[in-house]
Amino acid sequence: MSSWQKRSLSFAVFLILTAFLMHDVRTSPIKKRFSNILFIICDAMDGRLIGSNDKAVAMKQINHHLVSKGVTFLNAYTNSPICCPSRSALWSGLHVHITESWNNFKGLPPGFPTWEDSLIAGGYDTKILGKTDYTAGHHTVSNRVEAWTRNVNFTLAQEGRPTPVLVGDEATRRIQLSDWTNVDKAKEWLENRSQLDDKPFLLYIGINLPHPYKTTQEGPHAGGSTFKTSPYWLKHVNMSKVTVPQWKPLDEMHPVDYYETATKNCTSNFTEDEIRKIRAYYYGMCAEVDGMVGELMEQLDSSGFSNSTYVVFTSDHGDLAMEHRQFYKMSMYEGSSHVPLVITSPTHKHNNKVKQPVSLVDIFPTLMDMAGIPTPPGLNGSSLLPYLGMTSTNHERPNWVLSQYHGCNVNLSTYMLRMGDWKYIAFGNGKQVPPHLFNLAESSDELYDYAVDRLDIVSMMDTKLKTVINYPLVSQQVEMYNKQSFLEWKNSLGDKYSDTIANLRWFMDFQKDVKGNELKIQEIGRASCRERV
Repeated sequence: MSSWQKRSLSFAVFLILTAFLMHDVRTSPIKKRFSNILFIICDAMDGRLIGSNDKAVAMKQINHHLVSKGVTFLNAYTNSPICCPSRSALWSGLHVHITESWNNFKGLPPGFPTWEDSLIAGGYDTKILGKTDYTAGHHTVSNRVEAWTRNVNFTLAQEGRPTPVLVGDEATRRIQLSDWTNVDKAKEWLENRSQLDDKPFLLYIGINLPHPYKTTQEGPHAGGSTFKTSPYWLKHVNMSKVTVPQWKPLDEMHPVDYYETATKNCTSNFTEDEIRKIRAYYYGMCAEVDGMVGELMEQLDSSGFSNSTYVVFTSDHGDLAMEHRQFYKMSMYEGSSHVPLVITSPTHKHNNKVKQPVSLVDIFPTLMDMAGIPTPPGLNGSSLLPYLGMTSTNHERPNWVLSQYHGCNVNLSTYMLRMGDWKYIAFGNGKQVPPHLFNLAESSDELYDYAVDRLDIVSMMDTKLKTVINYPLVSQQVEMYNKQSFLEWKNSLGDKYSDTIANLRWFMDFQKDVKGNELKIQEIGRASCRERV
């Protein structure tokens, strides 16, 4: 398929969905429904923390208000473990290779139809507060350049060293102030909302935490490598359960894992105390989110909407928090790709746990079922309402979940297929490096790779993956996009290019050999369409 054909396919999807929103939803009879929707999404929360009180951080508010009354999806996954592509899948209901949401700069184009458009067309009032981050053109220049140059033959640290920072005292509750401001706005909006209003509502709150804070001393292009909390939130962390993960030696790492570890500035030595602090402070940041959710749920109840409102709680991706010698996301390991997902119904009380793998593309059709609005054709997800004991016209569910990654900090496009207890991870065109194969029932820490022992499962999973997505072709498509995007950016800078390229997030490593690194980058303009490790 040519590049033009691929773009035409994506544009055709856009036109089909737009036509549906502009005509079908407004002319189709809408089923009787009176349900409001409260949608809470945080950033970078490890989904394994939810649903059990036997964790390093108990998440008492979420477990009390949501888990005990709703359905918890124990195997929910992001469709791409980084902010913008993950959210593009969530908002569009389409996998990222369909919308070509390749990295944090390349999200949905302006005007691309989302579930919010469908809800508005179906008669809903929507209020959007906080982080959305699903459209194209955002994030730092450094972030996009690192993605475009990921297969250049160098390995440069692109992040600050992960650092724990303690602020305030035992009375300091509000640390991520922008998040608390949006929580306050949401509470005020609920308080002022009339229960007699004829229109149902969707209230969306996008929370930044527990995403690490920007490390300002790393310069204007700095990423987030600061884990910041207060003694107040550390009181919610059971330090006896904060473990130090087992790491493979650097020389025994899978080549893609090593590249991630190196570009995330994690190849140097860390003391056990340092690792434990980073993990504990991350849990403290999760506890702060838990506190925000508690306040929102209490306000929902005091405003009189508890008995008429669905609640959805999730995250765009997780955080490795020093598992596999990494922090941040961008990986298919559980800490990065596994997200929390809890749904409560105003009419069905549950406290159920679902083991079936699901993913964020399932949110769009689920919201449509909640609202009683016809689901647009061609979405990749399936409604989750049947797990709440409710009927759905869109519940045909595959027995697999797909996630993929094409951005910075990883030097080959990555594809994950989860089926039952097996998790298969392929890279690039499937030939450059070996795949991963994990059995999560037998090795939940993903330290034992079955790819050599179980060639039968590898063959079966790879065949299935290629029926879901032609991943060698997609990898080639992404490489062409990266190459063209970088050259356009470089040419736009003129004589400012050398200074700009040397002073991005990787400046400390890049400036050790400026001319040599520039020569390696120049190969982008000459290289054929191949990926290298």
